[in-house]
Amino acid sequence: MRFLSNVLATLVGLFLFFMIAFFGLIFIAALFGGDEETVTVNSNSVIELDLSKVELDYAGKINFTDIGQFTANHDGLIDILNAIDYAKTDADIKGISLKNLNSGLGLAQTKALRDKLIDFKKSGKFVYAYADVYSQKDYYLASAANKVCINPVGELDFKGLGAELMFFKGIQEKSGIKMEVIRHGKYKSAVEPFLEDKMSDANREQTSQLLQSVWNAVIADISKSRNISPEELNAIADNLSARTPELAKQNRLVDVITYEDHYDDLIRKALKEDPDTDYNTISIVDYAEAKATAAVNLDATDEIAIIYAQGEIAAGEGDVNVIGDGAMRRAIRDARRDENVKAIVLRVDSPGGSALTSDLIWREIELTKKVKPVVVSMGNYAASGGYYISCNANTIFAEETTITGSIGVFGVIPNFTELGQKIGLSVDQVQTNKNALDYSPFRPMDENFRMVTQEGVERVYATFVKRVADGRKLTPEQVDAIGQGRVWSGADAIKIGLVDKIGGLDKAIKEAAKLAKLKSYRTQDYPEYDRELLAFFEDMGLVQSRAELLKQEIGEQNYEILQRIQLLSRQKGVMTRMPYELKIN
Repeated sequence: MRFLSNVLATLVGLFLFFMIAFFGLIFIAALFGGDEETVTVNSNSVIELDLSKVELDYAGKINFTDIGQFTANHDGLIDILNAIDYAKTDADIKGISLKNLNSGLGLAQTKALRDKLIDFKKSGKFVYAYADVYSQKDYYLASAANKVCINPVGELDFKGLGAELMFFKGIQEKSGIKMEVIRHGKYKSAVEPFLEDKMSDANREQTSQLLQSVWNAVIADISKSRNISPEELNAIADNLSARTPELAKQNRLVDVITYEDHYDDLIRKALKEDPDTDYNTISIVDYAEAKATAAVNLDATDEIAIIYAQGEIAAGEGDVNVIGDGAMRRAIRDARRDENVKAIVLRVDSPGGSALTSDLIWREIELTKKVKPVVVSMGNYAASGGYYISCNANTIFAEETTITGSIGVFGVIPNFTELGQKIGLSVDQVQTNKNALDYSPFRPMDENFRMVTQEGVERVYATFVKRVADGRKLTPEQVDAIGQGRVWSGADAIKIGLVDKIGGLDKAIKEAAKLAKLKSYRTQDYPEYDRELLAFFEDMGLVQSRAELLKQEIGEQNYEILQRIQLLSRQKGVMTRMPYELKIN
């Protein structure tokens, strides 16, 4: 019987091997078989700004180590921005349509895209927007359009910003699973969910100020585009005076109340097309792919390296969602050693993470700054560890809506003592020396271990403060006063010296060129991630990951909640991380 089962297992294994090899060859051929342009851009076309597949600044370059092949993706936000830039002078493109946006971009990313649309309009080409339902963030983007349209029975969400935090103190008490917390910083509220059942006064203070600062930046932009004063916009939000299409138009937030078919007629009219014909469209992702290298200055030999640091900071290789010391340090070293690279722009979009990994990346920046200028461009977040890796740059740029700062340190260690008692589990110990067993999650944390761990947290905090003080030319006392784990908006961060200038990636690149005294240059994107083929199959859907299966089973919103709980429970050791995640819809 055992022999037959072994034979069956071998046959199944061989079948799977040949299937993977077969599909692998097909996809490898598709990826590397040629470089011919497969997307046609017809004359008199409109770009459809479909952002459903655009989430990250940088889509990534992948080196498949097991097959020795390389590929680059072009569906990151930077590719979209470059494509819109190119479209300004593309005779085939006449305008951009924002139809039923469902964007997953953060607010700072949305700001960058919004600025690019405003710049696109200066070419004389149009930007039109239509939606059945506008979320606040999508309306913020759409408000830059020449014409904003809404469905007659649609909705427009415009009510200001709010934050809701989740607390786990009660769950710990009921389950018997306790998270031992050791921290420095009165605002370091990443650990508050384990300690309290409501927000502390310090956390409420910083959250209120942060939301107000971000909201002020949003309505200032809408005010300029729609010619509505900030005071009027706040009154509209307070009274929900845009809750129906009629109210939204009456208060000048939209221009036209109509159905999608009539919206298409408006575009046909702008294109001077026959009302009974379909007009030419191309999705922004396809257009970005088709024009990926069209705007590159091939005559320039000097380069500015753009190194993307996006996601949680953690040990390991990393990928487009995780800032690992492997790919990140390798990218910085490569750019530093490349004689053609004259300056570096570090694009940071991270809430932080591992203190050790943050310091390793900081060190590479410190070494690089001695050889060539380094400019930081902050995205949605550059907080805690994200600020740690930014603080020693020559110049730091942030958007007004960027969330940054959070100079603080904490440690989170799980303890299952109470759970063990509830289910009848007990442990005993034997050791040669007092601290030989270090820490056991099945016994109460002793004061000696707590003291040593607190000492480690204080040491990391002191190092963090010194890094910031040296990089920003402040005293440790000044950094401590604005630190303590407190988060700041980009608009407030510039006032206290954490940021130098307000602006996006474009301005950071221009600053890098200025520091390097470059007149002609091209940009080169980093890092390149080392991966194996199986991960590629997961991405292509041939092998479904456990995460995807779970998301399908419990739903996307429940999966996001589960992710948050898992993320908090994984925060072991000393962390430099933002106190919470702020998702603005």
